[in-house]
Formats: sequence, structure tokens, C-alpha cells
Amino acid sequence: MSTTTRAAVVESGGAPFALTDVELDEPGPGEALVRMVATGLCHTDLGVASGGLPFPLPGVLGHEGAGVVEAVGPNVTGVAPGDHVVLSFTSCGGCRNCRDGHPAYCVTWLPLNLIGGRRADGTSTISRDGAPLGGHFFGQSSFAERALVDERSLVKVDPNVQLESIAPLGCGVQTGVGAVWNVLKPEAGSCLVVLGAGAVGLSAVMAAALTPATTVIAVDMVSERLELARELGATHTVNAAEADVTEAVLALTDGRGADGVVETTGAVAVLRKGADALAPRGTLVVVGAPPFGTEVALDVNALLPGKKVVGLTLGDSETQTSIPALVALVQDGRLPLHRLISHYPFADIERAVRDMSAGKTIKPVLTF
Repeated sequence: MSTTTRAAVVESGGAPFALTDVELDEPGPGEALVRMVATGLCHTDLGVASGGLPFPLPGVLGHEGAGVVEAVGPNVTGVAPGDHVVLSFTSCGGCRNCRDGHPAYCVTWLPLNLIGGRRADGTSTISRDGAPLGGHFFGQSSFAERALVDERSLVKVDPNVQLESIAPLGCGVQTGVGAVWNVLKPEAGSCLVVLGAGAVGLSAVMAAALTPATTVIAVDMVSERLELARELGATHTVNAAEADVTEAVLALTDGRGADGVVETTGAVAVLRKGADALAPRGTLVVVGAPPFGTEVALDVNALLPGKKVVGLTLGDSETQTSIPALVALVQDGRLPLHRLISHYPFADIERAVRDMSAGKTIKPVLTF
């Protein structure tokens, strides 16, 4: 039996999020029905809503959900009704990368999460007046009061932690944290640079503060965000509106450069500045996603001293391990995620979009 629920539907590229009733399919094998308590708003949602990615519209987005399981379909063993869950990305579970503990690099990642809008078998999870809508976004489509979620998107969490405080862990936070912990893995005394002090960048700063890196440089053009970055663990800040980023990093490192750089802005000019600021054997982690087909020019000879440029999806996280650990750090106050979050009622999703686009809020979290 289908479930009727209220969802924020984007009718076409560039259209607003409009609240409307939709029907959810009943939970199939490996799926659960989740009552949403909160969901983060991410730049990826805005990029798809603008028509910048080939996701089938009209559709329901949302991929940083947190809620309570209401019902489960056949063969679901990891969660049961009443469990508190954080929602993250989905994956096939059977390909080489999934079996190797790298589900963010699942061979079916793009169609299952970002552009398919359907289950792997091609069926739709969401419809309206009998017509299928784009859904299954990151295996969840959590911009709705209830969501039909892939079991592989679900992570069971401590029921004592407020779900409104941990919803962004499913995408933005684990992406920034994973760039530092899973890719850069800073050694004692190393220097890290974080380009962009939005939700992903500030998550990287908080993660860096929990490592033996001794120099953590945050770069942005908004002075208030740089001030927050200092409070969250940056040892230095660079205002890119006032200084050349490469020159500033070299000056702060006695000319050596950075051991690790996390690029979160999606701007190729910023990426190039980061690459040019690397120390020998340094690594640039590319997190920010510009439009499909974007290219960047690099100085090949400058890369020869062992420098690496590495792409990253969702922090290269194994969610069943990483998200409960992050929940524990939030709970203990060691990952002060609340400093990034502003709460909005679900009905105010358009105001949250405007505030995020204007830079008024770093991480909007919609509450139900």
C-alpha cells in the first residue's frame, strides 16, 4: 500500500521548491519508510534544482536526512521500526569498490544517487496523481515528511542524540571530514589549507583540529566565516579578496607550501591557486564540483616533485563506521557542528534556499 506524504517538489530546472502531496511506493526489498525529523540543505540540491545536472524533473531532492524508521520492506535486517537513523548515499554493495570498503566509489554511484531518479531496476519510488516523479535521490529524497529509503543509505544512530543536530553528517560534514581523515591523513607538524569556509570547508577545519597538523589555514572571501574558522580550529586565515592565495600560503609556511589542500569551492581558479601552493609530496583534494565538463589547467613540471591531485566523493567514507563516530564526536562537543547550523521549518524551504545562496547561513537544516 502506498503512503501519501507532503514533499518539496521542483517542477523544472530553475523552479522553486513547492510543497505538494505525493505518493510513496510501499517499501520493497532492502527499503525502509522513514519519518523525517530533519534534513540538511546542500549546494548539490540547489545545483540539481537549477537544472545544472541531468536529474529527471519534476522530482523530490534532499540527501542529508535524519529520522525514525516506521516500516521496513522484505530482507531488511540492519534497522527496525523505531530506530533513529541518519540518511546518507546509497551503493550497490556488490562491486569491487563497495566490497573494498569504498562505497562512495560504487560503480553505479551516479545513476543510483545523483542523476537516475529511480531504483536500480528502473522503477519509481515517488509518484503524483499516478505519474512517476524523479526520486531515489541519494537513495532517500528526504525533502518530504516521509521518505522511502534504501537500506544502504541508512545508518542507525544513538537515539539520545537530537536528530536536528546531526542531519548534515550524511553528506557535507562527512565530505569535509573525510578529505582530511581519509585522504590527507596529516602527520605531526604538517600544514593543511582549506579553500572555502562553507559547511564542507569548516567541517574540514574541525577535522583538522582533531589531527596532529600544526598549521591549519582557512581561505575565504567573507571575513565572518574566517573568524568562525579560527574559532573552530584554524591557526591562520587568508582573505582571498585581499591577498593572492598561493603567495599567502607560501609566506605562512616559510616558502615550503602546504602538505595538504582541500578545495571546496568548485572554482577552477581557486583549485589552481591551491595546486600552486602545494609543498613537494603534497596532496590537493578536489571536493567542490563545478558544472559537468569543466576543465582546469595545471603546471605539469610543478607536479613532478611528488605532488598529487585527488578527486573525492562524500569523504570516501564507509558510512556504517564513520557516521556513528561523528555522532559521538558531536555528542561530546569535540565536533561543534551546531556552530554551522541554522534551523528552518520545512515549509520555509524557499527562505532557507535564499539565505544559503546569499551566504547568510552556512548549513540550513529543515525541521519537520
